Amino acid sequence: MAHNPDLPRCSWVPPTDELYCHYHDTEWGVPNYDSKSLFSKLIQDGMQAGLSWITILRKRESILTAFDGLDPDIIAHYTDKDRERLLANAGIIRSKLKINAAISNAQIYIKMRDEENIDFSQYLWDFVGGKPIHNAWDKFKDAPVQSEESVAMAKDLKKRGYKFTGPVIIYAFMQAVGMINDHSINCHRYETCKDDNK
Repeated sequence: MAHNPDLPRCSWVPPTDELYCHYHDTEWGVPNYDSKSLFSKLIQDGMQAGLSWITILRKRESILTAFDGLDPDIIAHYTDKDRERLLANAGIIRSKLKINAAISNAQIYIKMRDEENIDFSQYLWDFVGGKPIHNAWDKFKDAPVQSEESVAMAKDLKKRGYKFTGPVIIYAFMQAVGMINDHSINCHRYETCKDDNK
C-alpha cells in the first residue's frame, strides 16, 4: 500500500515519516497471539527504555539480525562472546544492561515454557481477560502511561525475574501488541483494530 500522509492517525505519528506511518498502520494495536513474537516485542519495548520508539524502529532490522530474530531458544544460550559481539555492534542499542536482560529474559521464557508448561501468549493475554481492551480517547495524549493491567503484568514478570518490564514499559507493550486499543477514535486504525478481535 502506498504511503498516504493525509490519513487521520494518532498524534504521535509524524505523517511524513513513512517508516513510522507503516508501523502505526500495519502493526501497532493489532492483536498478536504468537508467543515468540510477543517475546520479541517485549524485548524491543524494554530496549526502548530511556529512548524514543523511533530510535528502536530505525534500528529494529539490525537488532533482529544481531539477536538471531530475538528467538528466545537461541538467545537463552548466548555466551560471553555473544555479549562482546553485541556490545561492539553500532547498529543496535549497545547497553550492557539491556543486552544482559534480553539473555536472562529468554532463559526465563524457556523455563516457563519447558519446566512450568506455561504458554507465554496465554499467560500475557490472561491479564486482559484473553481479549483486547478498547479505549475511546478523543486524542492520543488522553491515554494513560500505565494501567491496572500493566501494573499487574509488570509485577508478575518482575517476580519471575524479568528485567526492563516496569508498568510503563509494559503498558506501551500492551498497546503495541493489541492487548489495549489506544488508537484515538478519529484515527483510521481505531475501528479496524476493533474488528481485528479474535
